[in-house]
Amino acid sequence: MARTYEMMYVLRPDLSEEQVNAAMQKYSEMLSDRGATNINVQFWGRRRLAYEIDRFQDGIYVLVHYQGDGAQIAPLERAMRLSEDVIRYLTLRASDTKSRRSSVSPLTATVMATAEEAEPAAEEA
Repeated sequence: MARTYEMMYVLRPDLSEEQVNAAMQKYSEMLSDRGATNINVQFWGRRRLAYEIDRFQDGIYVLVHYQGDGAQIAPLERAMRLSEDVIRYLTLRASDTKSRRSSVSPLTATVMATAEEAEPAAEEA
């Protein structure tokens, strides 16, 4: 059964454009060789990290969406763990992330609406 996965990895900021393209190609080919389909790679570029990782303050972000049976995850993450070019990676099952974001409990929605109504009243006073 094919599921949709979302993977983000962060490459070292000191890599050249050719090295970045080679890494992106390498991981895309690893996915397709292991049976993944609908591979969509989005290059986010160089961005500031939330905290310093291995003395780097910036990183090159790449987001990948693909469909597969889950057998692609372990070999891909092993290759990233062994690579010196990748400083962080994370793979999520996309269906889980969508259901969490879209489900706002009625209580949370009520609290948010009440807070928005209270702000204009506080400004008038």
